[in-house]
Amino acid sequence: MHDIILETFKLGKEFKGFRAVSDVNLKIRRGSIHALIGPNGAGKTTVFNLLTKFHKPSSGSIVYNGHDITGEQSAAIARRGIVRSFQISAVFAQMTALENVRIALQRKAGTEFHFWKSERRLCSLNERAMELLSVVDLEKYADTLAGDLPYGRKRTLEIATTLALDPELLLLDEPTQGMGHEDVDRVKHLIKRVSANRTTLMVEHNMKVIADISDTITVLQRGQILAEGPYAEISLNPAVREAYMGDDGDDDGGNDD
Repeated sequence: MHDIILETFKLGKEFKGFRAVSDVNLKIRRGSIHALIGPNGAGKTTVFNLLTKFHKPSSGSIVYNGHDITGEQSAAIARRGIVRSFQISAVFAQMTALENVRIALQRKAGTEFHFWKSERRLCSLNERAMELLSVVDLEKYADTLAGDLPYGRKRTLEIATTLALDPELLLLDEPTQGMGHEDVDRVKHLIKRVSANRTTLMVEHNMKVIADISDTITVLQRGQILAEGPYAEISLNPAVREAYMGDDGDDDGGNDD
């Protein structure tokens, strides 16, 4: 179906006898914001790693834009337009915000390894880099070292670098983790804005963010899909309420294997 950008069929992952993900059937609609939630150890980050091929599936298949990408490597997945962020900050601390975005633009242009060329040759990328910084409200931080940025702004810079790769499907892994209320609200509106012309799949622990911007929510428990639907439906589901009983909804820090 043309409105489905990514679909998984009985997707599974086993680690030394432990079944981390089992028979996960996802359908991500084109142009939507789709959230993947669940209690600690539910398998959320494992699913992300399977989709972006940081883990090889033990079973099942992944179809993107009608193509079976199950056997492709992570670099090929990125070239297809599937780009992800990570829970842990992944910026170059000793480079400015502008330079961080410019590096991502070099990757898109295929010039990331042109170390022997003058930096002046890269100035042609500055205009686009500034446009992306403006999109995420970081233009005034263009000349600030990434390592000196406040935590929330640093995570925002990561979104700018992923946008530099012009993703068709943007995967955000805990985009508001560790942020204060003001930063969470700002990033929530940013995700909504940058998702206007693309599809977004995100793992997120903040239920207020989920409720405000998600079109569809998939709930995982023990590596399997427990429920799926809009927030109004999911929030009233007795099985979902039981799964979260006594749990604050935080993810497992990327260690849900």
